[in-house]
Amino acid sequence: MTLPATPERPRVLVIDDEPDLRTLYEFSLVREGYEVHTAEDVAHGLQALKAQAFDAVITDMRLPDGLGLEIVKYLTQERRVERCVVITAFGSAENAVEALKAGAFDYLTKPVDLKQFRSVIAQAVRKPLAVQNISLTDPAKAVLPASTNQTIVAPETIVHAVPATGLQIALARLVGSSAVMCAVRERIQKVASSMAPVLVRGESGTGKELVARAIHACSHRAQGTFIAVNCGAIPENLLEAEFFGARKGAYTGAVQDRVGYFQAAHGGTLFLDEIGDLPLAMQAKLLRAIQERSIRPLGSSQEEHIDTRILSATHHDLAACVARGTFRQDLYYRLNVIEILLPALRERSGDLPQLAQAILERITQETQQKPKRISVSMLRQLQNLPLEGNVRELENLIHRALALSELDDEDLHMVDQATPPAFTSAPQMGQPNAEPSESQAVVDTPTSSAHIPGDLQAHLDGQERNILLRALNDTGFNRTAAAARLGMSLRQIRYRMVRLGIEVPTDRLSQDGEALQ
Repeated sequence: MTLPATPERPRVLVIDDEPDLRTLYEFSLVREGYEVHTAEDVAHGLQALKAQAFDAVITDMRLPDGLGLEIVKYLTQERRVERCVVITAFGSAENAVEALKAGAFDYLTKPVDLKQFRSVIAQAVRKPLAVQNISLTDPAKAVLPASTNQTIVAPETIVHAVPATGLQIALARLVGSSAVMCAVRERIQKVASSMAPVLVRGESGTGKELVARAIHACSHRAQGTFIAVNCGAIPENLLEAEFFGARKGAYTGAVQDRVGYFQAAHGGTLFLDEIGDLPLAMQAKLLRAIQERSIRPLGSSQEEHIDTRILSATHHDLAACVARGTFRQDLYYRLNVIEILLPALRERSGDLPQLAQAILERITQETQQKPKRISVSMLRQLQNLPLEGNVRELENLIHRALALSELDDEDLHMVDQATPPAFTSAPQMGQPNAEPSESQAVVDTPTSSAHIPGDLQAHLDGQERNILLRALNDTGFNRTAAAARLGMSLRQIRYRMVRLGIEVPTDRLSQDGEALQ
């Protein structure tokens, strides 16, 4: 049954050796408005592909003259645009993973659910957002076509109306022109077009969630929801309800139906951060949900079909966890279909100037401050730091430097270059826990821009303490006035006084011992 092709009618090729199933798939797709062509084996399927182009290909895994993987490999080797969906026998998880690794867009398990079948094909013929104009060395300069808005969903907060430039922004936030970062961005664009699970590995603070968001933004699911879940932050007794949802009355306190992460990510992407922290019992339930593509909410007797792409991340060596018995081998096998390894910041030190400036520009835009540049002296100090916290630590340092900066020029420095005489001295180097008292000696000379502290955190704490003491002394230890002068709230200045060990002088206390406001 072949209807004439039109621009509005996607063309699909169905390859199956069983005439009844072939006819069932054909009728089901024709009713949805597709132009359907059929083939009964690998040879006829390849012949059809060489004769014309299709929008999607559906092939059974086992065919009389070979495997459906031959179709997948042909499409990959010839760089064809058709997305291939492979149908595997029930329980053959290894075949499904092998097909995804070979380049299949998705897979279905026999007996095929027609509703799920139509849903997968609809996604296969849908084109992803255009990414050909994204520069791999400087994605921020890319120009994208207009598109509809997308929605990004965090575990408990839904943020609406993210601009259509989300694809551009997602790739641009992976800053760096080093070869390794160009390779990461290129791999993101390659893996985004399929449903294959992706495991992002890297040290804490390297930007694993940014990679996951970029994959989502580059995929055909970009207009769907993005759910980010920190697996290590959920109490073990709540894991099942959080992931799969719960019906009213399923447990004490369940006064209404609860939507789980899988349901919230239906039609979009579910990002499982720190997947290595999941308990073994939950790993088994997660594996079943991924394999069967269905979940059963707590308190429900019915399973629900889910249409969710799984991305995961970890800073652990999951292969070593499997060897120790703390992570299921079968789950590792299913999650690690495609791996993206993010380098530590120390392994791409050449990206530090570009990365630091990009972070500074983003912070000043978000806080509506005037633009600044990273000074040469600050960059030199940053380059000499171990930055074991990677990009997250770098961002925190820039945040702190910007918050403590009193300079009016366009350059941002690590610390104030002209320490006022009224400031008390900072903790001595090599004593990170030292807290300077009000009776300590006053700094006689300004801090040298060439001086590199042996303990940056202690040094910055000392600078922050000095600024607070100066503001408090100038206002007679009126914390409300000092907070207003520093642009912070009374609660914030109280917190900093406690953290930095600043005590109110006894002559500033009321009769009941409370500090005066």
